[in-house]
Parts: sequence; C-alpha cells; structure tokens
Amino acid sequence: MLSAEIIKTEKTIKSVYLKREVELEIFTPDNLLGNETLNLLLLNDGQDAEMLGLQNTLSTLYNQNRIDALVVVAIKASKDRIQEYGVAGVPDFLGRGSKAAAYTDFIIKELIPFVQAEVQFPINGKRAFAGFSLGGLTAFDVAWNNDNYFDAVGVFSGSFWWRKKDLKDGYTDADRILHQLIIETEVKPALKFWLMTGTEDELADRNKNFIIDSIDDTIDVIKELLKKGYKRPDDITYYEMVGGKHDVPTWGKAMPAFLTWAFGRKLFN
Repeated sequence: MLSAEIIKTEKTIKSVYLKREVELEIFTPDNLLGNETLNLLLLNDGQDAEMLGLQNTLSTLYNQNRIDALVVVAIKASKDRIQEYGVAGVPDFLGRGSKAAAYTDFIIKELIPFVQAEVQFPINGKRAFAGFSLGGLTAFDVAWNNDNYFDAVGVFSGSFWWRKKDLKDGYTDADRILHQLIIETEVKPALKFWLMTGTEDELADRNKNFIIDSIDDTIDVIKELLKKGYKRPDDITYYEMVGGKHDVPTWGKAMPAFLTWAFGRKLFN
C-alpha cells in the first residue's frame, strides 16, 4: 500500500511560450519504490490546491488503497488567466483566450518534459488533464488536440458556454466554440471523459427549458461525443452533484470521485 504521506514540492518553470514564470505544486506519495506504475495528473488553477483540500484527499485515497501511484502537478494561473485559458486559436466574442495556443505549447513542449525530469521515476501509466470552470474547458481542449499525451480529461463545472457571439447579437447553440470543435474534428481522439456539473452552478437558463445552462452545455458536449462514437459508461462519465455550486469547495468534494475514476485501483487489498 502507498503511504498516506504526501510530498509537496514547489517549483517554477520559465516558459518561452507564455513569456513568464509558471509556478507549480507537485504532489507525490513519499514511499515510491520505482517498480510502481506511476500516473500523472495535470491540474489547471493550481493556486486553489489548498482550498480544494487536494493533499488531504490524496492522503485519504492512498490510505484507503483506492488509487494507484500518482503525480499531481497543480499549475498556478497568472493574471493573464482569461487570455491563456480557452480554446486554442479561437478566441471568444470578447477576444478572450488569445493566448490559449501558447498555453497548449507550454503544456506539451515545456511542462510535460519538465515534470518527467523532476520526478525520480518514469511516468509510465495513465496521463490525465483536469480543470475547473474555464480551466476545465482548457484541459479538454489541450487533451482533445493532444491525445498522444493524454488518456483522460476531467472537467469540473466546465465553461462550455464559451462562444463566438454574444447572446444579444443573435447567439445560437452553434456559436459554442468547444461543441463546434468536437463536430469539426475529423478524427476520434483516444480519450476518456469525466464531466461534472453542480445543480446550483448558476441560475442562467437562456433557452427557458428549466435546466441551467451549465448542465445543458455539458449534456450537449456528451451528445456530440456520442455522435463521434464514444460510449457511455465506457468512455464518458457524467457526474451531477445535487446542490453543487460553481466554487472551489464543491470541486473539492467532487475530487475523490474523479481521482478514483481516473486512477482507481482495479483490486482492493
């Protein structure tokens, strides 16, 4: 059994693509022997790791023998978060997400090699990318376009409303950027998806169907994935938290469900 003690290491990486220093927190179990299958989770909005209770959650899951060995890299966002996050190459109607392509380059070309060099043992297991709100949209986009680097994606209260046209300018569902990305992608990326919403994520209901937009937009992502040939529950898990809000405490409560989905032990001792 892996130790419930977690080593947290703070690192900084100078990014050529983002033209700034990126702060990281790396979480690893403290008694790795080197013969384990070692998994990797990249997590956007890593500045919230403490409020998420991430270290305690990992300790509990290891103590209960519920997850395999895992390196978690919490990537702290900067003041340019609204520009670095989004869908690469497709800014929204306000021009936000203009640096999303650079963020993708940072993840693939700088961060992943950096982490592998920092970690004592080879990362030879599953690789997942997860995030919250706009960070979840970004994790989906990066993994979708780089499935040779990732096996799974986790999205907590994803900003799937991200759109090319404002509501007051004749917006339709076809203006949602990520949904169109899925539709227009000719290949079927080799990924599995865990998508979470809270029933109190928001109040907005633009189509007046008595379902909040965050749930509608997430369900519509699932519909497009199903059209691509993905299957439920093998490829897609949808987790709707009753009473869940668009906030860090809610996402912290949902984290064990995601971690056991992505990295759960196949056999319990």
